[in-house]
Amino acid sequence: MGRKKQGKFVRPESKGKEKRHKIKGKSLEAFTEEMHNAFEASLHTEEGAEVPQVKMPCPLAMWELGHCDPKRCTGRKLVRKGFVRNLRLNQRFNGLILSPMGTKYVTPADREIVAQNGLAVIDCSWAKLEETPFKKMTGSHPRLLPYLVAANPVNYGKPCKLSCVEAFAATFCIVGFEELAVLLLKKFKWGMVFLDLNKVLLDRYAACQSEEELLSVEKDVLSAGPEKEEEEFDPFDVNSGVECMNLNRHHCAPEDEDDSSEDTETSDDEDEAEEEKTESNNDSRIPSCQDEETESKSSQ
Repeated sequence: MGRKKQGKFVRPESKGKEKRHKIKGKSLEAFTEEMHNAFEASLHTEEGAEVPQVKMPCPLAMWELGHCDPKRCTGRKLVRKGFVRNLRLNQRFNGLILSPMGTKYVTPADREIVAQNGLAVIDCSWAKLEETPFKKMTGSHPRLLPYLVAANPVNYGKPCKLSCVEAFAATFCIVGFEELAVLLLKKFKWGMVFLDLNKVLLDRYAACQSEEELLSVEKDVLSAGPEKEEEEFDPFDVNSGVECMNLNRHHCAPEDEDDSSEDTETSDDEDEAEEEKTESNNDSRIPSCQDEETESKSSQ
């Protein structure tokens, strides 16, 4: 007698896995509410009220390569404060990743990816990009940031050389979560300067409906270029046509103006009259003293 042939094993459907995915997926309404709560909690924390640690509504992560000065590294500070977690090399991240390896730009269309899966940055030195193993820091949604100006003390005013917190903040502003950008930037004394420098650009990027429109905005900004600065001139060049004066000296009015000359003459006449009056008063006082002396002698 042969053994009964067993049927093909069929793995039962994992309801728990579906449940986990369902819980992980977060609606934008729920995310927005959590964002408001986190922002309000951060304001109370700054005022000195005792509140629990602020919880971000989405995960923030960072690959830290040790290139930067620990005292100036904005990413490390965010890790110490509990806003960001560190990732290991070859550890995958399923959210949006700001990386030079990206081929697409951050747009408002990435809003749901950030809300559900979070945002990650790569903390490396701009001077050591060639040494950075970007292939070991991968994920599903690598992205590039459009043209922006840095406000951090190390690269202030330099285009595109953003710090970790500036990269986080820029992404949040573009996808429409500006409150999270403010929450993170307020942890740094200079943080809000970043929004001041890039307000017009960030507003224009956030209003774009597609990547093509965003690239068009960036192209317009780059083609316009910086505003022309005042031309430098040599103050000792007599042929420059520019009048120079010493600000430490009193600047006299031109003599050929009738009004000013009349005022000057009037003021001079008044000064002479005052001097004559003063002299006459002095002269009138002197004889009186001599008369007193004469009277005193005659009385003797």
